[in-house]
Amino acid sequence: MKVKEIMTANPAYATVNTSLPDVARIMVEFDCGCVPVIENDNNKKPIGVITDRDITIRTVSHGKDPLNMVAGETMTDFIITVTPETDVKECLDKMEKNQIRRMVVVDENGDLCGILAQADIARQSSSDHTAELVKDVSMTAKA
Repeated sequence: MKVKEIMTANPAYATVNTSLPDVARIMVEFDCGCVPVIENDNNKKPIGVITDRDITIRTVSHGKDPLNMVAGETMTDFIITVTPETDVKECLDKMEKNQIRRMVVVDENGDLCGILAQADIARQSSSDHTAELVKDVSMTAKA
C-alpha cells in the first residue's frame, strides 16, 4: 500500500508568520493536533511542524505569551518527509525510527501535499500491528 492511499491530502497549514491563536484555530477547525509549517503561501515547502504540545511546552511553560507569538517561534524545525508513492511500511519504519506520530508528505517538487498520522495507519492495520506502532513510536530514545 502507498502513502497516497491513506494520507490526508491537502492538509491545513500555517506559515512561519501565522499567529499562535490562528494556529490553534486551525487545529480546532480541522480537528488536528499537528499543523505543517511552510515558508510562505508562495513556497509550499514544509520547514517544520507545530503541535498543540509545542505551543504548551515552548510558550506557556516558559511564561511566554502565546497570544503574541507566531508559529516560527515555537515550531519543531526538524522535519522528515515522504512522498505519496512511498510504501506505507517504509513510512512506518521512518516514524518508528524517528519516534514521530505524523509524517509530512511532499510532492515531486518538495511541496506539501499531505500528512499521514498514526491514526490513518491504524485504520488500515490489525490491532496487533497498531499496538506495536504506538509502542515503537512512543518509546523514549535511548542515549
